[in-house]
Amino acid sequence: MNQYYESVPSKGTMPEHDLVMRGRKILEITGVKQVESFDNEEFLLETSMGFLAIRGQNLQMKNLDVDKGIVSIKGKIFDLVYLDDHHGEKAKGFFGKLFR
Repeated sequence: MNQYYESVPSKGTMPEHDLVMRGRKILEITGVKQVESFDNEEFLLETSMGFLAIRGQNLQMKNLDVDKGIVSIKGKIFDLVYLDDHHGEKAKGFFGKLFR
């Protein structure tokens, strides 16, 4: 078990990124570098593990701690999607829909 903890990157190298969802109503996210955009239906966050798009209904930012990289969102959550270079054109299409 000690081998696992030794292989985990130290906190100085990369901010820890976790998602905790409670009943599709509250989402707590750590490792957030920046909030790119948000409204009551979509949030776009830059995290330490790539861009994260969150879609839902009546979404509101419940908590934002920029120093610690923590964001809490409440509302009805439909979708959580990571957007990165591995998706190629699909990611661009999704970004296009976000910024229409």
